[in-house]
Amino acid sequence: MAGHIQDRWYKTEAGPDGRARRVKSDRHGSGMRYRARYIGPDGTEKSKSFPDRQKRLAEQWLAAIEADMSRGQYIDPTAGRVTFREYAETWLASQTTDMTTRSSVVVQIRSHAIPYLGTRPLGSFQPGHIRDWLSKLEGAVPASSYRRVIYNSVSTVLNAAVDDGHLQKNPCHARSVRPPEPGHTRVVPWSSERVFAVRSALPAQYQAAVDLGAGCGLRQGEIFGLADDQVRFDTGWLHVACQVKVANGHLVFSPPKRNKVRDVPLPDRVARVLEEHMARFRPVAVTLPWLRPDGPPVTKHLLFTRIDGGGAVRRTDFNTRVWKPALVAAGVIPQPSAGERHQAAREHGMHALRHFYASVLLDAGENVKVVSTYLGHSDPGFTLRVYTHLMPSSDGRARKAVDTMYRAASPTSDGPQTAQGG
Repeated sequence: MAGHIQDRWYKTEAGPDGRARRVKSDRHGSGMRYRARYIGPDGTEKSKSFPDRQKRLAEQWLAAIEADMSRGQYIDPTAGRVTFREYAETWLASQTTDMTTRSSVVVQIRSHAIPYLGTRPLGSFQPGHIRDWLSKLEGAVPASSYRRVIYNSVSTVLNAAVDDGHLQKNPCHARSVRPPEPGHTRVVPWSSERVFAVRSALPAQYQAAVDLGAGCGLRQGEIFGLADDQVRFDTGWLHVACQVKVANGHLVFSPPKRNKVRDVPLPDRVARVLEEHMARFRPVAVTLPWLRPDGPPVTKHLLFTRIDGGGAVRRTDFNTRVWKPALVAAGVIPQPSAGERHQAAREHGMHALRHFYASVLLDAGENVKVVSTYLGHSDPGFTLRVYTHLMPSSDGRARKAVDTMYRAASPTSDGPQTAQGG
């Protein structure tokens, strides 16, 4: 057995005859009687106290410690007493992901996890605590997809706590814990009529932004971060290498999402639109820090800047003051009542232009891998999961193939007999 058990109510001393004997200590009858002691893997002594008549429990506890050590599952009791709040804050401070992602995770942990789980010691976590938290979270966060994002962030923190020796296993991985559903809303692409109606409703200096979204598949931040030297009129390509995004409340330049720098075909019609746009609205030199508010300054000549000056476009301001009024004018969302805000229109944000672009390419029979590359997705599997329902079906291709064969056999063909006769 690892360590030993000390009986603090008795002590051993030499008797008159020189032999060792047990006698009552000064603590006899008060306080915890048994103290189970052992040396941890770090070389320091650990202990736990037990009351009178519980020596067997002390022995069982030491036996469990010894078993955990032999299996490599030992958890230092002091580490297990660290609370979720203490560990989560330390974990957040150590993250090296990009600042925008980090800011989102901070909000998820501090707003939706710490208020419920913050005071619980890590070593005490059980699957039931996660189930109870998820039940409360359902009442606070209606969107299942966002609850799943929060759940994944908490699970990541607890994974790190396991790695750091604060608990044996992640309670989020228990079979009885059911993660929130990821959400299964199918993408419904806009019609071309809606795309051009919204485009016409925008101020003239932003109309070409629609062509970059619907005709080249750029994200909103990539459109607002597009510089004149990234438009290759001579080769027919757009070089997508920068976006404008918010980091800790400040606008910064950064690479595209997941650092997916890419080249996208520049259709002739979109090229002509951009040439006209750049002739009418000259690119403006804008200086922003790179990656983070205290990053090195970088200057780019942007195609799109604020209406009220030459600064970079802030996404939230554009959506509220420019995009949503255009949606109203195009009949996509209703006009708000006096004093009220525009209707929430997540599915009608500028990202809808990327969905339109993907639907056009897939309907034309473009390869999913190619579409994924142009969109800057992490992998073609993601593209397939999002847009598979937009791809021409096998039965549709079969009908088209047979109909084509009939038409080729005879312009007046009405059925197999005619085709055979030809």
